[in-house]
Amino acid sequence: MLFPDYRPRRLRRNEAFRRMIRETRLSVDDLILPLFAIGGKGVKNPIPSMPGHFQLSVDNIVKTAREAYELGIPAIILFGLPDKKDPLGTQAYAKNGIVQKTVREIKNKLPDLMVITDVCLCEYTDHGHCGIVEGNIVDNDATLDLLARTALSHVQSGADMVAPSDMMDGRVTEIRNVLDDNGLSHVPIMSYAVKYCSAYYGPFREAADSAPRFGDRKTYQMDPANALEAIREVSMDVEEGADIVMVKPALSYLDIIHRVREEVDLPVAAYNVSGEFAMIKAAEKMGWIDGERVMMETLMSIKRAGADIILTYFAMEAAKILRNDSMKAS
Repeated sequence: MLFPDYRPRRLRRNEAFRRMIRETRLSVDDLILPLFAIGGKGVKNPIPSMPGHFQLSVDNIVKTAREAYELGIPAIILFGLPDKKDPLGTQAYAKNGIVQKTVREIKNKLPDLMVITDVCLCEYTDHGHCGIVEGNIVDNDATLDLLARTALSHVQSGADMVAPSDMMDGRVTEIRNVLDDNGLSHVPIMSYAVKYCSAYYGPFREAADSAPRFGDRKTYQMDPANALEAIREVSMDVEEGADIVMVKPALSYLDIIHRVREEVDLPVAAYNVSGEFAMIKAAEKMGWIDGERVMMETLMSIKRAGADIILTYFAMEAAKILRNDSMKAS
């Protein structure tokens, strides 16, 4: 079809036409809100690099979770900041650890809100790595039992889903087996299947106090140059029992999201990470961009690439806009 017989602008002429032929639709149902839990009461510590986000004590997390729930956001994902750290990250799987206490309180107050927990050790170890360290090497196989114990403790506290983010080989199998052996075969796993060793995580590491104290995570997180490896990682996690597979980060890896969507028939999640959030907020503050429009365009791009689920710090802002748009349309 060629001009003048075909005129694409005919169907862009007004908002009604544009709505009728819109190929990708973003919904509040697509969003998951990350939250950071810390001890104490009445605590609301601002995260400077993530405007509008805080380290929250349990009482304040419940308030924020309620606001998210009332906006229609179906799920939150919890990260914990323990009172103390040690080489084995024992607070990650402690019965009364910060995540475990927070899950119990949220499920008590908001039983219909889905609570997902991040399963990793980096926030709980004094060295800041995602597993047990022997010398200067993260011991993959020795870490698996601790990750499984962490996942089990989260589910026994009431978590609806666990999300291992450590990138240890074989951890999905280990977690699946432990959950099944404890009568929890109904609990799904959302695997961080494709997690790149990215510079976009900087603000998160401030928020979660999880930066490694030595070295980096290049031996277990993926090389940003690799795409075929992403498919191998996803395929392995699917075979091990993952119910949802995730790509992290999102914006610099839209091609990976698309390739994963083409390869697997499971739901695909993408994490719109802290650095992506911070860049938009910083440019908005400087007056260089329309932050609201860039936010929504960014989320739409992730959805268009193939993500079914988007973990994003923009979740509540986007939910308000989507609700208002829905009300206007009706």
